[in-house]
Amino acid sequence: MNERDLLDRLRRGDDQAFDAIFRSHYGALVGIATRILGERAAAEEVAQDVLLELWRRRETLAIEATLRAYLFRATRNRALNLIRHERVARRFEAEASKDVAHAQAADQRTAENEINAAIADAMTALPDRCREVFELSRMHGLTYAEIARTMGISVKTVEAQMGKALRIMRERLARWLPG
Repeated sequence: MNERDLLDRLRRGDDQAFDAIFRSHYGALVGIATRILGERAAAEEVAQDVLLELWRRRETLAIEATLRAYLFRATRNRALNLIRHERVARRFEAEASKDVAHAQAADQRTAENEINAAIADAMTALPDRCREVFELSRMHGLTYAEIARTMGISVKTVEAQMGKALRIMRERLARWLPG
């Protein structure tokens, strides 16, 4: 059967004509798409899409050259469109990933600023001697004995003041501490 008769039968909805076109052109279409895409599974999908579109548009189909040329061009175009789409999707994903990273960094900075402000507020709420012991221990890294010598108080007083400071700090910073 010649190509013109096959196309006429296809336009009338003849399943056998479509089946004949599919069997005779599918392998070559997959080959073209594979060379363009470099991936057989995607190439098979492209070839199937082209042939499915041929069936869908069978009644309004205007083929200028041969059916083979039409199918090859349609396959090439669809494969190239798929590549373009994937490039755009990758670019979008990269940009979205950057946006998420920036938002996370901003959220992190905001949280750090809030915690630092809460710590500063909690420290100002400490009684003077308590705050001095806490700062010498936690900010300057002095031992309890060094703090006692520096402040002229006993180590037991340093321990008591530090316990009090930690209790007050824990209470004031409860919402920031793990549950």
